Amino acid sequence: MTSPDASAMPSGLESKPSPTSGPVARGLRATEELVATAVLAAIVLLLLIEIVFRPWYGYVIPGSQIFVRHLTMWVALLGGALAARDGRHLAFATGTFLRHARTRRIAEVAAAAVAAAIAIILCLGAVTLVREEREFGTRLTAGLNTWMSQLVLPIGFGLIAIRLVYGAGRTWRARTVAAAGLAAGLLVALRPGLIDGTPGLPWVLLLVAAGALGAPLFAVLGGIAAFLFMTTGIPPVAVLSSAYDLTTNATLPAVPVFTLAGFLLAEGDTPARLLRLFRGLFGWMPGGTAVACVVVSAFFTIFTGGSGVTILALGGLLLPALLKDGYPDRFSVGLLTASGSLGLLLPPALPLILYAIVAEISVSEMLAGGILPGILLLVLAGAHGIHRGTKAGVQRTPFDAREARAALWHGKFELLLPIVVLAAFFGGYATIVETSAITAVYAFVVQVFVHRNIKARDLRRVFAECVTTIGGVLIILAVAKGLSAYLVDAGIPAALVEWTRQYVDNKYVFLFGLNVFLLIVGCLMDIFSATFVVVPLIAPIGAEFGIHPVHLGIIFIANLELGYLTPPVGLNLFLASYRFNRPLLEVYRASIAMLIILGIGVLLITYIPWLTTALLPLAEGPP
Repeated sequence: MTSPDASAMPSGLESKPSPTSGPVARGLRATEELVATAVLAAIVLLLLIEIVFRPWYGYVIPGSQIFVRHLTMWVALLGGALAARDGRHLAFATGTFLRHARTRRIAEVAAAAVAAAIAIILCLGAVTLVREEREFGTRLTAGLNTWMSQLVLPIGFGLIAIRLVYGAGRTWRARTVAAAGLAAGLLVALRPGLIDGTPGLPWVLLLVAAGALGAPLFAVLGGIAAFLFMTTGIPPVAVLSSAYDLTTNATLPAVPVFTLAGFLLAEGDTPARLLRLFRGLFGWMPGGTAVACVVVSAFFTIFTGGSGVTILALGGLLLPALLKDGYPDRFSVGLLTASGSLGLLLPPALPLILYAIVAEISVSEMLAGGILPGILLLVLAGAHGIHRGTKAGVQRTPFDAREARAALWHGKFELLLPIVVLAAFFGGYATIVETSAITAVYAFVVQVFVHRNIKARDLRRVFAECVTTIGGVLIILAVAKGLSAYLVDAGIPAALVEWTRQYVDNKYVFLFGLNVFLLIVGCLMDIFSATFVVVPLIAPIGAEFGIHPVHLGIIFIANLELGYLTPPVGLNLFLASYRFNRPLLEVYRASIAMLIILGIGVLLITYIPWLTTALLPLAEGPP
């Protein structure tokens, strides 16, 4: 994001100063960002060419779909390398809250050492994958071999390992300790028999402890998967094989391309236009500004896929607007903390797409299933804003027809965007991946050529920022797929189904237990990695109780959305504390009312399946 605060994210999202300096380092940095930008732009361009020419000529570029899927893998690994360069890999990062500076530095170095060890294990696992694929001789398309594309896997993880060592601290002592961790990982990767036959629990606990000290989530999840496989005699290449399958999934390219659209919109002053628009239309109502803030926040979360980005990017605009109109400070902070994740159920939000990929159900059904539940949560949040606005007697802006018309005209292109997206997809004109390209191109044209808020010199930065952000997410998803594969191989989902059959005989008891379990998961994990770790466990149990798979998916996302707001470690709470410069306990108190209100909404979504299934007939279009 362009906001200076958007790259400074706490709780594992913080951006450390880049250690690079000098003309050579700056040149390498610029080259890396240009390559990442070119890869993401190539995905959009390939999709656009097919959308334009397919009605007349069919697929005009042989193998274009395969190219798009493999370029998405490149986005994941290049973005992961950029995130490591800038210290922006997502992490639990509770080590950053250690009271003493020396203890905190020791924790950071220890976490970096473990993470570097895991990264080099994954790197050598990727080398094995490439070597095996080269021996097998699989063709990708257009005369290219599959292993040529897979080379980005060892290169990416190798760069991440080196950068974790170099970024472990500003002293060579700290970097030496981290390098020792990398050497230990190299030894384990070269001689996995050292781990074979050992108990898995100590390795899991080691990695969980590293996560508590600040190790990146990809290292925690990927390390757990690699060590658990190695304890059973299976080399780490198993994790990389699953990661390759995930990063080349046919639907996954929609994730980085929709995210690019969100970044372009945020760069182009869309938040200010939308806020002006909704205040112009509804500012005369008691709570009108609060309703506007809820809707604007949800709009951006739909396209960025993460509530953290919304809070950090829009908080500086929306909080002053609420306070200026006379809303209480505590209410305003609580409303914005909760609103940051409200759009996760509305199409085409990324969690809906990813859940469909993991659960192997229709993407269009998941998108349709989220419409009414998403609107329900928006209505509940808006109603709370209206109630508090009335009670507090906040300033109401008299309706001005001239201002409303001007705001409507100024924001017309933003208002058209959801219509374009939904019409293209649910109208059957484009697949979800093609719809993402239409969205990104629409945002690009509007911001660059219509509003002219984005200059040509800004594009590389916006694209590189997008690749860095989404790469940090996709690399977590890739290794989490490996952990899911281990859990399935170990028969854990089947064992859970059998346990549930034995002890739980009522669907509603199961749903209540699921609500509690997912609330805890939402506190401890981001929604993307939780999708790949938890969904394979709960999907078979849901099927046993006859729960519609789309309904189960909406329950899952709604609960994790609420988990972002749940003390003591809900991610939105930490981000709001940072963005609004409020003590964490104050943010807890401010968010309680919204937690209760949205919790009621989640219970309604859980126990009234009609909210999810009523619009499923809309999903009879493309898969």
